[in-house]
Amino acid sequence: MKTPRLELEQIERDWRAARPDVNPEPMLTVIAVQRASHALQTALEAFFARHDLTPSAFDVLATLRRSSPPEGLTLGELAQRMAITPPAVTKRVDGLERRGWVVRQADAGDRRTVRAALTPRGREAVDHLLADHVAHEEALLRDLTPGERATLRALLGRLPAQPEQE
Repeated sequence: MKTPRLELEQIERDWRAARPDVNPEPMLTVIAVQRASHALQTALEAFFARHDLTPSAFDVLATLRRSSPPEGLTLGELAQRMAITPPAVTKRVDGLERRGWVVRQADAGDRRTVRAALTPRGREAVDHLLADHVAHEEALLRDLTPGERATLRALLGRLPAQPEQE
């Protein structure tokens, strides 16, 4: 089986032979990022599936655990902190509410505003899973030094978070 590096080298050789007038470097970089992203996503999905969760459901739990005051976050605040759309937050909160891990409650200052908060069971679930999740991610990154990880975060942070509209 070819390593990802060898596969990219073959793609580069093929493009340079087929179209020497085109620089394949941008394509190779995007392919490498896409492949790494897919591999990480697949590994996270398998990890969370063993715990009867999805990565997106855990993201809600983790965001509420790390960022939420005791009264919870509005669904808009939760969407903003998770960088997803409000309808996506609603769907995720619905599933966690059915499990008894999240509760919706009216805001004390504005009854039209709804807040999501962890229940004691939800807090226990995220706290129980957190150490295993971090250990799993550590294993996924084991081939990178701490400095390389910091460099990778910095480089990826320079890419647009959302594609430009054409």
